[in-house]
Amino acid sequence: MEFRDVLFNRRTTNGPFLPDPVSEEHQRLLIAAAASAPSQFNSQPWRFVVIEDRDTIETIARVSGESMTAVIGEGSFFTRYKRHFRFSAEEMAEHRSGMYFDKLPAPLRPFTRAVFTASGLAMMRMLRVPQTLGEENRKLVAGSPLIFGVMLDRAERGAHPLADFYCQFSMGAAVENIWLTTVELGMGIQFISFPMEVPGRWDEIVQLLRVPDDLELMAVYRLGYLPPEQRRPAIDWSSSQRKLVSQYVFRENGETPQQGWDGAPPTGDITPGPPASGE
Repeated sequence: MEFRDVLFNRRTTNGPFLPDPVSEEHQRLLIAAAASAPSQFNSQPWRFVVIEDRDTIETIARVSGESMTAVIGEGSFFTRYKRHFRFSAEEMAEHRSGMYFDKLPAPLRPFTRAVFTASGLAMMRMLRVPQTLGEENRKLVAGSPLIFGVMLDRAERGAHPLADFYCQFSMGAAVENIWLTTVELGMGIQFISFPMEVPGRWDEIVQLLRVPDDLELMAVYRLGYLPPEQRRPAIDWSSSQRKLVSQYVFRENGETPQQGWDGAPPTGDITPGPPASGE
């Protein structure tokens, strides 16, 4: 697989994984990929916890599902992220960003736009839509053969005024390396974010994983092998649209948009540049 194939086929997995355990060989490769990421002064502030224990995964799934039910039920999720929601192809084409909710079960479709109103939220609660969504989330997480926790060294984060930025920047590079490697391995990955949305629920995950005081749990991800035929889940969205290059790239200064690059990325053979000079 060419690197560009890996890069442009990166996806977030919203659906289920195969039940097969992730091989030790592939786990080691994912960790090696993460560890090859850049970090300031080679500080390598990241730490990882690899989880296969079914009881632990089931507990994380329960916390995640309950958290999703809570934030959907109280309406804070829709208020916080409404600027990213798209409910038509026309909206998606206009903004070229955000999440297009193009697949919902029939009972939920009337609420796509009403979620931002008090009456719509009340109706969703009456029909137990938050519970439906939360249970869907719980099942997805519970069906994951592997969960990765990503931690950062607190001493590194607090070493100097810029240290926390550098640490989080490096962590992002390490996670992206894992994400891209899953493509080559026929795996999928998804951020388990809902426990972060509800006060106290993230602390339950921290305690469950017995994170030492000198480390901070930053994120958890579910991973697994993808089925040959990936059926979209009952509640799904697409996010393949990207802004035009002229909307996010500027030439020479921050006021002059790049011209002539809008459209598909370059394809075909690309001649590498000259080799880097070594000592």
